[in-house]
Amino acid sequence: MSAGHEIVVSTGTAQGTRRAALALAGHLRRGDLLVLDGPLGAGKTTFTQGLGEGLGVRGPVASPTFVIARVHPSLVGGPQLVHVDAYRLAGAFDIDDLDLETEMDDAVTVVEWGRDRVEHLVDSHLRVVLQRPDEGDAEDPENPEEPRTLTLTATGPRWDEAAVAALAQELAAVAADADLQARAGTDVRSGAGAAPADRDRTEEES
Repeated sequence: MSAGHEIVVSTGTAQGTRRAALALAGHLRRGDLLVLDGPLGAGKTTFTQGLGEGLGVRGPVASPTFVIARVHPSLVGGPQLVHVDAYRLAGAFDIDDLDLETEMDDAVTVVEWGRDRVEHLVDSHLRVVLQRPDEGDAEDPENPEEPRTLTLTATGPRWDEAAVAALAQELAAVAADADLQARAGTDVRSGAGAAPADRDRTEEES
C-alpha cells in the first residue's frame, strides 16, 4: 500500500462531528472502506450517523453492537451503508466469517473498532481516529459536546494525493462555516512530508 496521507480536524460539538462526516460522505463511493477507531464515547456512532445522512441511506443509523452488522440501503440510488461493530470479534478470522467482501463492492463499509482487523480485505482504506480531550483538559470527557479530534489517514491507490487534497479542502470549508476548527490549516501529510496547508445516537457509547 502507498504511504498514508493524513488530515487532522477538530470538532467542537457532536453536531460538528456529524457535519464533518457529512462532508466526507460526498467524497465516498462504492467499494470504500472506513475503519473507525477511538475510545468509548469518542463519537464513532455519531460520526457514522453523519455519513448515513450524507449518503442518503435508510435510517436510523445506530450502534450495531448486538447484531454485529447492519445494512442501510440507499434511498437516492447511491451506495448502501454497511455498518459493522467489531468490538466483540476476536480477530481477522471472525471478520472473514462475516463475509463482508460479498457486499463491499456495492457499499460504503464502516467498521467501528476495526483497526488491524479489516484492512486486509481491500487495497485502500480510510482510517478515522476519534479522540476526546485529555482528562485534564476537559470538564467532562464523557460529555458529547466536548471537543473531539478527528485524524483521517488515507491509505492505498484509491486515496491518492488529489483525492486527499479535495477532501481536505472540503473539510476546511466546513470548518470555516461551522463549529469545526481545522488544526494547523487542516494538516495534510504523507510519508514524503507535509503538503501545503490549503490541501486541508448523541456522542455516547461508541
